[in-house]
Amino acid sequence: MADKSDFRPQSFAVIGAGPVGCIVAAFLAKAGYKVTLCDVVEELLQPARQRGIIIEGAENLTQKIQYTCTSIDDLPQYNPDVIFITVKANALPLIASAMESFFNEKMAVVSWQNGIDTELELAKVLGRRGVMRAVVNYGCGLAGPAHVKLPFHHPPHYIQELDPESAGMAQAVADALTKAGLTCEHTDQIVSMVWRKGVLNACMNPVCAVTGLTMAQAMGDPIVFSIVDALVKECIAVARANEIDLGWDFYPNAISYMSNAGNHKPSMLMDIEAGRRTEIDYINGKFVEYGKQAGIATPYNFTLQTLVKGLESRL
Repeated sequence: MADKSDFRPQSFAVIGAGPVGCIVAAFLAKAGYKVTLCDVVEELLQPARQRGIIIEGAENLTQKIQYTCTSIDDLPQYNPDVIFITVKANALPLIASAMESFFNEKMAVVSWQNGIDTELELAKVLGRRGVMRAVVNYGCGLAGPAHVKLPFHHPPHYIQELDPESAGMAQAVADALTKAGLTCEHTDQIVSMVWRKGVLNACMNPVCAVTGLTMAQAMGDPIVFSIVDALVKECIAVARANEIDLGWDFYPNAISYMSNAGNHKPSMLMDIEAGRRTEIDYINGKFVEYGKQAGIATPYNFTLQTLVKGLESRL
């Protein structure tokens, strides 16, 4: 088992060349770490190698990525110490299966994603040791291949290990990210943090995906807002029934945060418009799942999950 004294990661792999993955890859490469960017779409990788990843907005930089590959099966040749997974959560079962042949106790894998229980999906196949979960506090979108718009960056980011014996490894990953400019802190409260973010995603993403409204439009329409408000209260009830600590003042803070979300489209609406599958099962689907576990009815989450799945069925 590696701890902070003997785990000093120098080689990183990032699975997913979307905006989230491009950001972590570019920052780590700029800091001098060996970085391999992996994506099945070669068109996303070529500009990262040749021109470099462009990040504009709250942070501004251009950084070339030296190593790229289009298959997870190719990652072992680059000897990554840490693998960041930044793709949509619905791809996790396939990714974990592909990693099973080479993942070992000297490596760490970080779920750098949205959704609830994404780290547990990895642990089902890879085991708990070395598996970590992060909460990422930046907003981003792709303007084009390897070209990221970054409207906001509000560090620190947070990371926690599943297995307590991997705490030293998680701290070492946090230190490397901090050195790279993505200030990251090790925490023992990641579940609460994930659920707080999960509630916000569950209340805004599917409503916008179904209606086609931006966040500001959804919050500004009194009829649509009534659905958002009901979702918030239902999600809070599920969290409390499962003894997840959101904080006593979570409700007013959540409403205030979403009211200032801005006139832009959340990722789930962009996925539907682009003909991609969404992460609905790891967002609203998890509130339905945990509601059943605690005996809490979740009609709003179930309805939104079903409607989004209906939209996906046309893809």
